[in-house]
Parts: sequence; C-alpha cells; structure tokens
Amino acid sequence: MSINFVTDKVIVKVDGRVARVELNRPESLNAMDVDMIKGLVCRLKEIGEADDVDIVVISGRGKAFSAGGDIKTMLSNSDQSAFYPVMDCISELVFTLYSLPKLTISAITGAAAGLGFSLALATDYIIADKNSKLAMNFIGIGLIPDGGAHFFLEKRLGETKAKQVIWDGKMLTSEEALSMGLIQEVGDGDLEEAVHKKVTDWLSRPVQAMIKTKKILAEKNRPQLLKLLELEKYGQQKMRETQDHQEGIKAFIEKRKPNFIGK
Repeated sequence: MSINFVTDKVIVKVDGRVARVELNRPESLNAMDVDMIKGLVCRLKEIGEADDVDIVVISGRGKAFSAGGDIKTMLSNSDQSAFYPVMDCISELVFTLYSLPKLTISAITGAAAGLGFSLALATDYIIADKNSKLAMNFIGIGLIPDGGAHFFLEKRLGETKAKQVIWDGKMLTSEEALSMGLIQEVGDGDLEEAVHKKVTDWLSRPVQAMIKTKKILAEKNRPQLLKLLELEKYGQQKMRETQDHQEGIKAFIEKRKPNFIGK
C-alpha cells in the first residue's frame, strides 16, 4: 500500500512527543470503510518512522470511538475477489498498530463495537469513558470476529473467557470491561483529563525501554497474530456464505430480532 494515500477520514495532529490520531466519520459513528482503513495504515506507518514521536493516542470524532466495519462495505463486497483485499487491509492495519514502535493508547467514548473494538484491543492501553459501551458483536449477524480479535481476546482473557465473550456478543459497560481485564482504565469524569494524566506519566518514564519491551513481545507474538489474521480472513468469507449471516444482515436492516437456523 502506498504510504501517500490521502483521506480526510483520518486526522493526525502532533504535539511534541505525542501524536493524536482521530477517526473522522462522525456521521456514521466512525464506522470503518476501506478509505479509513487505508488512511489509518498510512498515517500509522508515517508515525512509526517519526523519531520525535513516542506516544500515539487514537480516538473517534463525535459521539463514538467506532461502531465497527461499515455495513455498506460488507454488502457491496459479496464475492471473494472483492472481499479478500478488504480483509488484507484490515490485517495490515492491525499488525501495523500492534507492532508500532511507539506506546499506544485508545481513548474510547460512546461505542467501540466489532472491528472498532478490535482496533482498540490492538493498542497498549485502553481508557474508556464511564458511559461508553464495548461489544464484540459479530455473532449478531452470523459472523466471527476479525481484526485480530481472536488473538487479542485470548491474550487478555484466556481461551475459555474469550470464547464466551465472542459467543455472547453482549454490549459491555466500561466498568464490566474493566473488571474482565478487557480495558485498563475507566475515565471517571473527564476522559481527556484521564488521557492527559496517562500520557504525562509515560512521558516522564524511560520510554525507549518501554518500547523495547513492546518490540520484544510483538516479535515473539508475530507468527501467531499473522496466522490468526489469515484464519479470520478465510473464516469470515465462509461465514458470509451462510444463511444465518444473510438473515442477520436482513434483520439488522429491518431492525428486528434475527431467526437463526444454524446453517
């Protein structure tokens, strides 16, 4: 992917040693379409090469962090030849973010659902507003999590609890997510203040030693993450071919409860 991909769906502002990356599709609750995904990859790679930046904060403009993958994109890419390149973009985004040689924070307001939640889980530290809602809710439309969610959930929760979160697909409060170990902090009061406090703390530490630890663990986990991203890619296409997925999408559009049949 060209590092010169330009889109206004991702906004980057650098202040000293901190880069703020903002998802900018507030009218769709920052649902991620292909342009946004490509824009994130390119901006993160640029930041990764910036020697003067040590910390990256990711947030969403408007009322939500990200409602997930764009439903219209899913509906328009019904065949494999169109779908696989989208999944490859998602995989590149997740791997780029997870292995970024910077300290990364997700600042969550509103919803972080589906692929949006996967994106947050790929960062080093998640701070959620006390009124935010988090969900790994792919199951609701007959799909499996993607964006490396199998990897991140298993790492944070262990296999048994990870399966439960995936299969339940429930919307979690920030306090519930914190008690489970899915996020590290609930911003009690002003989220921006909580983010500023964490950033200030990190800036006072030997950041390069922290980043080296991150690099070592990311390199150790590289084969497993890449393998799971590949399994999610082909597994998701299989799920898209099921009757249950078609029913899930139809029910979502018609705003009714789906009638799944296990096919």
